[in-house]
Amino acid sequence: MRWALEYRAVVTVRGLVRRLPDPVVRTCGAALGMVFYVLDRPHRRVALGNLAECFPGRPPSERRAMARRTFRHFGRLLLELLRFSALSADARSALVEIEGAERVRHAYGRGKGVLFFTGHFGDWELHAIHHGAAFEPIGVLARALDNPRLNTLLEEIRGVTGNRCIYRQGAVRRVMKTLAGGHGVAMLIDQHMHSPDAIWVSFFERPAATTSTLAALALRTGAPVIPVFALPLRGGRFKFVYETPVDPPPADHPDPVREFTQRCTDVLEMYVRRHPDLWLWMHRRWRDAPAPATKGMFPAVQE
Repeated sequence: MRWALEYRAVVTVRGLVRRLPDPVVRTCGAALGMVFYVLDRPHRRVALGNLAECFPGRPPSERRAMARRTFRHFGRLLLELLRFSALSADARSALVEIEGAERVRHAYGRGKGVLFFTGHFGDWELHAIHHGAAFEPIGVLARALDNPRLNTLLEEIRGVTGNRCIYRQGAVRRVMKTLAGGHGVAMLIDQHMHSPDAIWVSFFERPAATTSTLAALALRTGAPVIPVFALPLRGGRFKFVYETPVDPPPADHPDPVREFTQRCTDVLEMYVRRHPDLWLWMHRRWRDAPAPATKGMFPAVQE
C-alpha cells in the first residue's frame, strides 16, 4: 500500500510540473526542501553535524543557513528532474552550457571507454540525462530503489536519452563490456561503503570509506577518468562541467588503487568546498573511522 501511494504521488507531481512554468517549479521545489528541513529532524541533525565537523570555523548561524540552502537545492532538484526529463531535446539543450566538451571527445577517441564520476552534488541526474544526447548514451552504476514501481519510473527518467542503469549483480561484467566497446560508464563516489572492497581515503580531512571500483576499473582497463559536475545557473539554466582527466598513479606506486581513489576524492572535495550548498550533507558520510587517518591534498584549515 505504501509503495503504491508513493508511486501515485510521484506520478501526480510529475504530471503537474510538466505543465507549470519553470520559475514556479523551482519555487515549489525550494519550498518542498524547506518542508523537509523543518520536519525531517534526523536528516537536519546529520547535515548540521557534518557541516560543523567540516567547517568548524564558521558560526552556527552560517552553518544553519548552509543547511537550509542545501535542503532547498535538493527539493528543487527533485522537481527539476521530473520536468527536465520530460522536455524535448531542443528544450533541454537551450537550458545547458557545457564546459570541457573537447575533453570528452578526446577521451572517447582513445578507444578504451571512459569512466565519469561525480558525487551527490549539484544537478548530477540532469547532467547524466543530457550527456546521453550531447555525446552518446552511457551506463550508470546505480542502486535500485526499494519501491519497484518507483525504480521502474526512475529507470524511465534516466533512460530518456538512451542511458542504461547498471545494478550491482553482474555489474563488473557489464561495465567491462561497455568500456571494451569504447563507451562510457558513470558512477558516484561519495557514499559510505560497507562492502569488502571499500577503502579509506581522506574527505574533508576525515577518513571516509569509499568505493574502490572506479580506481580498480581504470587501472585494469586504461580508461580515462573524467570528473563531472553540474552547477545550477540563474534563470533555471545549468552548467555541465567535464574536468581534466585524473592522472593515474605511477606504475610502481605501492598502493595504486588507494592513491587513485584519493586523487578522485580530492577533485570532488574541491568542488564541494567551492559550492557547499550543492552537496548532500544529510548523508552519514563519515562512520566507523579507522586510525590513523588518511591524508588528502587539502590541509586541515579553519573554514
